[in-house]
This record gives sequence, C-alpha cells and structure tokens, in this order.
Amino acid sequence: MAAGGGVGEFPCRETVGREAIRALWEKVLANRARFEQEQPLTTLISGDIALTSTPPVDGARARAQVVRREPDGSWLRLLDQPKFVPPTG
Repeated sequence: MAAGGGVGEFPCRETVGREAIRALWEKVLANRARFEQEQPLTTLISGDIALTSTPPVDGARARAQVVRREPDGSWLRLLDQPKFVPPTG
C-alpha cells in the first residue's frame, strides 16, 4: 500500500487514506464515543504482516484487523473490519 494509505470500515462505509481516517476518528471522539475494552485473541504473524482479532462484547460476531510492520518497528493498520455480522436479505 502506498504511503498515506489505509482502509477502514466504520460504521458501514469504507474510509480510505490517512487523512480520511483521521477525520473520521476526530468526529467519533468529538461525539464522546465509549468503547469497551475487548481482550485480544492470539495475533497471527507472517513476516511483516499480522492478523489481529477480538471477540466483541457488543454482540457482533468478530472484529479483525490486518497490520504491516513498518521499517521503524511500528505497525500500520492496513485493513480494519470493526464488526462481522451475518448478511441480511
């Protein structure tokens, strides 16, 4: 993924790019969203790519994120699916 990239879905629309994701979280935090802490499941790591997940406390089926290790050792979130729910229709 090119610099400045990143893809997230919150709540039910795709948000692409660092600035769009930053703006989204500014709006979320301005509305004082409350997040319950969720215990992480085992992180699966393959080289510089990892899959993280948590069993959600809010009734959603699962949460998952794909991250990439950056040259400085930090992790950059590439894909963020905050909830998996059964399809409707």
